[in-house]
Amino acid sequence: MASSSPAAETWLLENGHIKPLSKEMRHGHGRSHGRTAHNVSSSSLRKKSDLTLVRKVPCAIVRDVLANVQEVILGTKLFVLFIAIPIAIVAHYKNFGRSWVFGLSLLGLTPLAERVSFLTEQIAFFTGPTVGGLLNATCGNATELIIAIFALIQHKVDVVKYSLLGSILSNLLLVLGTSLFCGGIANISKEQKYDRKQADVNSLLLLLGLLCHVLPLMFRYAGVGESAAITAQATLNLSRVSCIVMLLAYFGYLVFQLWTHRQLFDAQAEDNEGDDNEDEEAVLGFWSAFAWLVGMTILIALLSEYVVGTIEAASDSWGISVSFISVILLPIVGNAAEHAGAIIFAFKNKLDISLGVALGSATQIAMFVVPLCVIVSWIIGVRMDLDFSLLETSSLALAIIVTAFTLQDGTSHYIKGLVLLLCYIVIGACFFVSNIPQNQPNGVNLGSSSEGIMRV
Repeated sequence: MASSSPAAETWLLENGHIKPLSKEMRHGHGRSHGRTAHNVSSSSLRKKSDLTLVRKVPCAIVRDVLANVQEVILGTKLFVLFIAIPIAIVAHYKNFGRSWVFGLSLLGLTPLAERVSFLTEQIAFFTGPTVGGLLNATCGNATELIIAIFALIQHKVDVVKYSLLGSILSNLLLVLGTSLFCGGIANISKEQKYDRKQADVNSLLLLLGLLCHVLPLMFRYAGVGESAAITAQATLNLSRVSCIVMLLAYFGYLVFQLWTHRQLFDAQAEDNEGDDNEDEEAVLGFWSAFAWLVGMTILIALLSEYVVGTIEAASDSWGISVSFISVILLPIVGNAAEHAGAIIFAFKNKLDISLGVALGSATQIAMFVVPLCVIVSWIIGVRMDLDFSLLETSSLALAIIVTAFTLQDGTSHYIKGLVLLLCYIVIGACFFVSNIPQNQPNGVNLGSSSEGIMRV
């Protein structure tokens, strides 16, 4: 294949063969490999590996293995947290304190979540921007999804609801609030601006998701004259139909983002990435990245099982309610790397990336992970609906409404971030003081009979 100049050609190493990227792949989604705000945010915590010593190893197989290990394990500033993974496994099998197993597993999940983002980006080098975007859409919240599935298998529906609600709240209030606050302080003499188009789309989807949560809650109130069993079954059926609608809406969002209106997201990538990542190229082959991704997913599944199995023990040992651990601690630790990246880019006055991370993650969870969990529970015979009870649904509604108002004018300053952070603190305090029994249906008893509803 002819090349205009050696310097202009982008080369990739795949399975020992040098392979040039096509022009179409180089001019895809703002970058050749479909970089999204999540990818760019996570990359802020990565560091380039020095392979000088590795190249001196005479055996080619050993050299390749060591290079892969250095890129995947040592290629992140969070690599020191990897030590928590074997310690958590040993603590589990040696029957150490279950609260220790819980804490170590949470720490181990932090670098794994960032590495999944890195590996999906590596795979996208070879698949092109569209498949890369789909990978990010499905794997972007792999940690929350895997934890939720293990909790469903153990019939801990409340933990699933709390953790997914907490992920949405942390993205909308904590991550976005911290980003706007820190960005406003660091750029106090400048007017910070961002593209409203993506924020409007995400806000619309979040409001649709909120509607699908509010209706089952109101439906339970409306069934005053009916028995609790009839109302519960009708609520479950309504939730399942709503989840199918939400998944259809999310599919439409993917079509909008990856095909029909890709230029909106391309503009963000080009405007904000600048020349920092101009020389980005794959450091892993396709099959190497795929094998590492499978391995990381298995580790996430293992640690997620530990987290779900020991959450009550940690609650008793630490004297903190399960609701607070699920709503506040799990989302913060599980996505610490991505959240830190969003804040770093806000300092650099690149709010489009910060908004893409916060709103994109919240939309993924609300419109994809939550309905998918309801469908999975339907398949495995567990009763999970979208009735998140009054306290949880109210918190979700207020968070979405406050965020929508905050982002309506396309400009930002630190007071907006401060308000979002204070909203998160108040909601966190609410769940901290509440100690709802986990065996109580739907977390809060709003009245499952006509007598109960009249008392409310």
